[in-house]
Amino acid sequence: MSDSLKDIPVFVAAVEAGSFAQAATRLHVSRSAVGKSIARLEERLGVRLFQRTTRTQSLTDDGTLFYERCHRALEDIRHAQMLLESGKHQVSGRLRISLPVLFGRQCVAPLLVEWAREHPGITLEMSFSDRVVDIVEEGFDMAIRNGTLPDSSSLVARKLGEHRMVLCAAPVYLAKNGVPLNVSALNAHTTINYLQAGKVLPWQLADDEGDGHIFIPKSQINMDDLQAIADAALAGHGIAWLPCWMVRRDVKEDKLIPLLQQARDVRFDVQAVWSQTRHLPLKVRLAVDRLVARLPDVMSIDG
Repeated sequence: MSDSLKDIPVFVAAVEAGSFAQAATRLHVSRSAVGKSIARLEERLGVRLFQRTTRTQSLTDDGTLFYERCHRALEDIRHAQMLLESGKHQVSGRLRISLPVLFGRQCVAPLLVEWAREHPGITLEMSFSDRVVDIVEEGFDMAIRNGTLPDSSSLVARKLGEHRMVLCAAPVYLAKNGVPLNVSALNAHTTINYLQAGKVLPWQLADDEGDGHIFIPKSQINMDDLQAIADAALAGHGIAWLPCWMVRRDVKEDKLIPLLQQARDVRFDVQAVWSQTRHLPLKVRLAVDRLVARLPDVMSIDG
């Protein structure tokens, strides 16, 4: 330990022992060595840490504040050492995660199941719901959420990747109706639209020059379920605007054809969220690390 820090454990020991003499006994050093450490620390900090008389010693206000911070820091160090020395990198316990239904089932759950199999001590619980859960009140260790998060001082978020969107249609539909070559040509086509809160979700596209446009498709076929929209597109009922992760296999197998490749690359963040805590449980950190490493490939159109 550097000279600037080696006196801090001596100071903490002196506080907790109640006297320099008792601290010296615990540390297996002389009482004078403890006194010199405290004196060096006070000189370096420029404050008096102890009020000393011939019979008693007590912390000053500055000493109390400094002790609280030093004690906390040393506890953190001891905790880190215990994790390494006791082999607790082999995580254990229950991990409860809230996931969006379709995205969670198709993209996130397989990665977490694979991760859990590498850690036999983990009991993995996944709850699938498109409802925004209260992580603390409902007892979740973390949640996976899409899009912009509301401001919250009680939650911590880490970005896992990005949703990308693709405009696509089945070959049978394009053979019958032709391939749209620009955004305006979409007006002549049948579209399959996503309903959000009872309204058709606009498509964020681009024209031939790459300028962004908000395109509101005609309300001919509207659904509030992405899988139903993908199924209708595969059946040749029209053009759909869907997440890449959802149609990657169908695109690879030429069951769906990407359209308007000049369309703006629209992205929506995917994030892991957990409650603010001084010590992030190792099981949460390792699960999030796995998702950060693997989820972007799963969501890619060509991953």
